[in-house]
Amino acid sequence: MPRFVLDGRPIEAFDGDSIAVAVLRAGSEPAHGGTLCLAGDCPNCVAEVDGVAWVRTCQTPARPGAVVRRQPPVGAPAWGPHASAPALGADHVEADVVVIGGGADGRAAAGEARAQGREVLMIDAADGEEAVAVFDGPLVVVRTPSVVRQIHAHEVVVATGAAELHPTCPGNRLGGLLTVGAARALQDSGIAVPGPVVGVGTVPADLVDVVVAGWPVRFEGADRVHAVVVREPDGTESTHQAATVVLGLGRAPRDTLARMAPTAAVRAAGAAASRFELPPPPANGVICPCSRVEVADLDGAWARGFHHLELLKRATLCGTGTCQGAVCQPHLRAFVAARAGEIPAPFTARPAVRQLTVGEAAAGTFPDPFRRTALHDEHLRLGATMDRFGGWWRPWHYGDPIAEYWAVREAVSLGDVSTLGKLVVSGPDVVDALERIYPTTVADLRPGRSRYVLLLDERGHVIDDGMVCRESDNRFVLTFTSSGAANAEAWMRDWFESWGLRVHVLDRTTSLAAINVTGPLAAELLRRCGLDDPPRFLQHRRAIVAGVDCHVMRLSFTGEASFELHHAAPDAPELWRTLLAEGRALGVKPHGLQALFGLRLEKGHVIVGQDTELDTTPARIGMDWAVKLDKGDFLGRDALMRLARGPDRRRLVGFTMDGPAPHEGTPILLGGAVHGHVTSSFTSPLLGTAVLLGWLKYGWTEVTEVTIDGRPATVRPVPF
Repeated sequence: MPRFVLDGRPIEAFDGDSIAVAVLRAGSEPAHGGTLCLAGDCPNCVAEVDGVAWVRTCQTPARPGAVVRRQPPVGAPAWGPHASAPALGADHVEADVVVIGGGADGRAAAGEARAQGREVLMIDAADGEEAVAVFDGPLVVVRTPSVVRQIHAHEVVVATGAAELHPTCPGNRLGGLLTVGAARALQDSGIAVPGPVVGVGTVPADLVDVVVAGWPVRFEGADRVHAVVVREPDGTESTHQAATVVLGLGRAPRDTLARMAPTAAVRAAGAAASRFELPPPPANGVICPCSRVEVADLDGAWARGFHHLELLKRATLCGTGTCQGAVCQPHLRAFVAARAGEIPAPFTARPAVRQLTVGEAAAGTFPDPFRRTALHDEHLRLGATMDRFGGWWRPWHYGDPIAEYWAVREAVSLGDVSTLGKLVVSGPDVVDALERIYPTTVADLRPGRSRYVLLLDERGHVIDDGMVCRESDNRFVLTFTSSGAANAEAWMRDWFESWGLRVHVLDRTTSLAAINVTGPLAAELLRRCGLDDPPRFLQHRRAIVAGVDCHVMRLSFTGEASFELHHAAPDAPELWRTLLAEGRALGVKPHGLQALFGLRLEKGHVIVGQDTELDTTPARIGMDWAVKLDKGDFLGRDALMRLARGPDRRRLVGFTMDGPAPHEGTPILLGGAVHGHVTSSFTSPLLGTAVLLGWLKYGWTEVTEVTIDGRPATVRPVPF
């Protein structure tokens, strides 16, 4: 006999018992009272099972060793550690006709479709396949124990039958209330419910001691029902002592799935498509057991002017709980009909019809907001420690960042710079466009030459930086920072369109990979790979390197000779391996971001977004040399002209200090007061001291020494 634990108490179950049936067999309630349907329609048996909340225990087999916890009577279960579950996959299936429901209505609908020569796929929860959502398409989402199945169908027939009505009156949250279906299920399981047993409405005589025609007015009792007051057909009220009340109050279509995608390709059939008489309008009591909405709440919302069913639903949260209105919607419609004079249509249903775990909702979806370069697997093969930076997975180091640093300074090293933004801009107005975008001159740049540029907004603030490489009179290649690439592209397209200029913009960030070959022996490595005459500083040209067509750009972010090899992304692994093989005798090593950031800091190179702030101007980071105020109009020029006429007390400056480098973000103190903060720091193996960049925000011209991390630091010019 299987045993499970309910709130720390062992419960024995018979074979075939659901958790709810086993709890009732043990003389307890699966939740905190309310009418039980044991059909999965209501929230009155939901509990946390093995760490998963909102589980309908009447639909969950009693498994040996399961841990069940009752959820709070009001509100969500407490947040805490939950059991981990294996990742669920997703199957995609195509079908002609999908019939949801394996009962008589479903079998009849399937028979009709087959008679028309159509192929039918039947879905039934009793077979371990539970349809939980229907989307336009139509698409049916089916939950199974091991996989979430997504069925793409031509037609969907919802034949899920009808649900029994629950009472809405005072005392309807007491224990001991059952629908006819629940009472029959308990009888079939050999469970004798406490007596006396009173039936209200249309109830089979074999389930109860006495049947009373009419409608319940209220239930009396403390935790469990002791008596029921019934308004009989003649209008009189009668009181009946009862330990259990079985309710046959009518039915409502179980059509939630059909209402999720109300299109011609999705229809209900059988009882799910039938029109049932609404119950009497509720006068008081809990109408929505999921959200504990009472009729008084509806009265208040109605008085405030929420007269449409959808508005009343949103104003009170009636029908927004885990049962999606299966219990409350008939009573809510009756409430509106009694006041508006006409019966409102059912409200729109939203996927899913059952509470899903995050794993189920995300089954088959593996979104990674951080992109991978074409060399990602190569980095892993070399033992790289990967980290996220600028929206990409990047190698932080390959095990020894100091050795990587020295490979750049004394030999040759490879860096993956595929993440750089790469735009190709061309067209008859491209020069005019770039002159307006950038604060430096572009028209005088000759083909085959490149220039470092800042990208400014209208206020003259730095939003990105990169290179401009001219390929011909009307074609340029632009590069941007990894994190700023998408914004830079949108920025340029927006301005070019606003100006009405004839410029074509092509984003090649992901289609092109890029490898930085850097160090004193970089040119020698390229010669060994077939490039005998590499371009000089700030030159660029097309060339074949190790059999790969490359756009070679000569620049320097590390402070050593650097050649960026931009090439088609599929060629990246082959080129990377060839460079490593040909450079083995030269001491080649790959380097990660940890070494790169230190190398660029020794050079004094700024990283936009790390060393800059939202209102950083070129002058504040010592880059007014990259701005030509006399060249004509460009974005931000007017603002920079105004700023140039006044003093500016903020400046990004360099510091050196003994000992290990302080953490980035460490406050900079002057005279005991905070005067700024550190933006970049590195303990330089070459200089034998810590080098830093940091902001001085309250005057900088007279400052020569500050305190950082409790130690003196000296202001130094950059590069270090």
